[in-house]
Amino acid sequence: QVQLVESGGGLVQAGGSLRLSCAASGRTFNSYTMGWFRQAPGKEREFVAVISWSGGSTTSADSVKGRFTISRDNAKNTVYLQMNSLKPEDTAVYYCAADKFRYRDLRIALRDYYCGQGTQVTVSS
Repeated sequence: QVQLVESGGGLVQAGGSLRLSCAASGRTFNSYTMGWFRQAPGKEREFVAVISWSGGSTTSADSVKGRFTISRDNAKNTVYLQMNSLKPEDTAVYYCAADKFRYRDLRIALRDYYCGQGTQVTVSS
């Protein structure tokens, strides 16, 4: 059973930074694509960023490009989301996601995924 535990959320002023972490357990971490989604109140969950199983490729949503960076440390079974220049519209619950299948290309990865409990990020104006 895959377990994902997010941390690092909190309250920050606009323009500030946060780094989210997601510790994974229950299977071989370095074989699976990982990512982040977020869900704001009253809105659907949306994709934020994804990183390949090797860490060599990443993709992010246009709304966070240039501000958010996804990375992973396969030795620590952890994926990160560095969030800079935060805006009030970034306020949401952020969820770590782990692809259900090994070695999937980024174009199809995270179509089926396991999800953590989420961590709240609130950006004040």
